[in-house]
Amino acid sequence: MISRNFKNVLVVSLGFLSLFTAYGGLQSLQSSLNAEQGMGVASLSVIYASIIISSMFLPPLMIKNLGCKWTIVVGMACYVSYSFGNLYPGWYTLMPTSVILGLGGSPLWSAKCTYLTISGNIQASKDGKKGSDVINQYFGIFFFIFQSSAVWGNLMSSLIFGQDTNIAFIPEEQLLTCGAADCGLNISANSTTTRPAQQLVWTLVGCYIGVGVLAMLIVGVFLDNIDQEQSSQFRGNREPFCHTFLATFRLLKDWRLVTLIPLTMYSGFEQSFLSGEYTKNYVTCALGIHFVGYVMMCFGATNSLCSFLFGRLARYTGRAALFFLAALTNFACIMALLFWRPHPDELPVFFVFPALWGMADAIWQTQTNALYGILFPRHKEAAFANYRMWESLGFVIAFAYSTFICLEYKLYILLSVLLLTVVTYPIVEYYEYKNPTLPVHEGTYLRHKETIQTHDKNIICQTEM
Repeated sequence: MISRNFKNVLVVSLGFLSLFTAYGGLQSLQSSLNAEQGMGVASLSVIYASIIISSMFLPPLMIKNLGCKWTIVVGMACYVSYSFGNLYPGWYTLMPTSVILGLGGSPLWSAKCTYLTISGNIQASKDGKKGSDVINQYFGIFFFIFQSSAVWGNLMSSLIFGQDTNIAFIPEEQLLTCGAADCGLNISANSTTTRPAQQLVWTLVGCYIGVGVLAMLIVGVFLDNIDQEQSSQFRGNREPFCHTFLATFRLLKDWRLVTLIPLTMYSGFEQSFLSGEYTKNYVTCALGIHFVGYVMMCFGATNSLCSFLFGRLARYTGRAALFFLAALTNFACIMALLFWRPHPDELPVFFVFPALWGMADAIWQTQTNALYGILFPRHKEAAFANYRMWESLGFVIAFAYSTFICLEYKLYILLSVLLLTVVTYPIVEYYEYKNPTLPVHEGTYLRHKETIQTHDKNIICQTEM
């Protein structure tokens, strides 16, 4: 039989799979589906700007008051509201729902990361294993299931939009402007980004709303409230409001967190490039909007499989080797995208880039999340709030300049942030190797109904290079 903690990891993973089947599909289509006046990209920028604001104060407050489980449910409801906004997309519907999603986004992800970290530490103590190994494994399992949401969400959009034959025509003169050959700012005016029939859009968004509500039900019904006792104690013995409000910023006193900012922001840059720039300037421009889903399915499938693989492989190779592999892969892709001129006759190439990008993103996501949980075990909520805040800043910057600067310069910016990451990350890793993070007592995470033992085997070493 599987352990209770492993069951909870599966429940969280399936809930996020269902939720991001909807949101992931919508995000991939925004730059093409709502291209008028850059409305789709603008909504994404508003989302991540709101996430930055919520990261400053909401995660510690919500997690400590509601507990991880109900914080996740509330955050999911915020995501579902964005799907409703896409039923009748306009500035007055997309912008408010984008703000709502953003405010719920940071607490949602912080609660998820905190929940997996607590579960990993509990299970590691029971099995006599290192906490870092189990946490890495749990994050690998989560991202294996979660990243497959890109497959299902984009499959739905491809099958539904594929019924509209009017969106498949590509004029020959437009192919000359695809990729980095031209500036890439005027593609939205061309015929390839014509919206599919409104009835098909309603059908797709209706399906997305359904799977979003299903996510809330899965977590609300089946997930254990493992930190219920801590939440009750917090509500009964409240800390000063300013103490909790400023928890995210206080952690910035730790130089390790500051040094990890380029790595964290790069995660936002690279994800936004694939979903916003690659889909619009390469796929939609040369193949048509109905191919966006198929290309992003390739990304999601590769990301999912590699997340599971690297989550297990990390204990043998260490994080540093995996991060180097991800950086090398992204560097090669960026250089190739600078010179590649997309054409429909080269159909397989359109899938090679998202496959390689998915492999690299699997490392960025699993290892960076696990790294934050390992380095800051006593300040998990604030640490993951910082992670979400700085990653979201990367999204905001990338989406904000999306409609103002040429694709070539966007690739140069992405490359610059990657090189900065390669310089700063090893500093933290080397320091952690020489000065391992102090151990955490597993009893801190147990509920009051469980017996807290004090043997040496319950002291968990938190890190391994």
